[in-house]
Amino acid sequence: MVKSPPPPTLAEARALVADSLFAFAVIDEALEVEDGARLARALEDDGFSAPILLLAAAERAESNDGLPRLAKPFRVAALVQALGRLLAHPGGEAPFRIGPYEFHPSAKLLVDGERRIRLTEKETDILRYLRTGDRHPCRARPCWVSLGLWPAGRHPHLETHIYRLRKKIETDPDSPILLTEDGGYRLCA
Repeated sequence: MVKSPPPPTLAEARALVADSLFAFAVIDEALEVEDGARLARALEDDGFSAPILLLAAAERAESNDGLPRLAKPFRVAALVQALGRLLAHPGGEAPFRIGPYEFHPSAKLLVDGERRIRLTEKETDILRYLRTGDRHPCRARPCWVSLGLWPAGRHPHLETHIYRLRKKIETDPDSPILLTEDGGYRLCA
């Protein structure tokens, strides 16, 4: 049996989302402390860009407010299928936020308002890889090996790719996006 944490208030949910990266969120529409649909809209207004699935009573499952819902009760297979549909994106991977940018991995593109930054395949792979580390540094050697930047007998050049990526995306030296710490790299939250 899976035990879920107690439902957060709107303020707690906003604080949690501000400090973490999420692939998706599943919110029960009938929360004890908050309306689930209202919580989902507030998170989206705050810049939460991951897909949100609402768990709803059968009579509310077909609501026309644009929020995807899954009717309760449901089987685990139905939840997995709903999440699969939600996470499927026409261009491949769903976009997600990195600092001030919305990162579109399949398009190799960072977007900030009108500013568009084209990325190389390696730069895209580096951002994908660093995102998996959440808020913890990804050690350099596993990153090199995982991204194929350290073939046998060749000098590692991950630092070169990180340097070029920083030049492209960091416009303010006081607000870094790619951090070097503890022998590895991580994305600034």
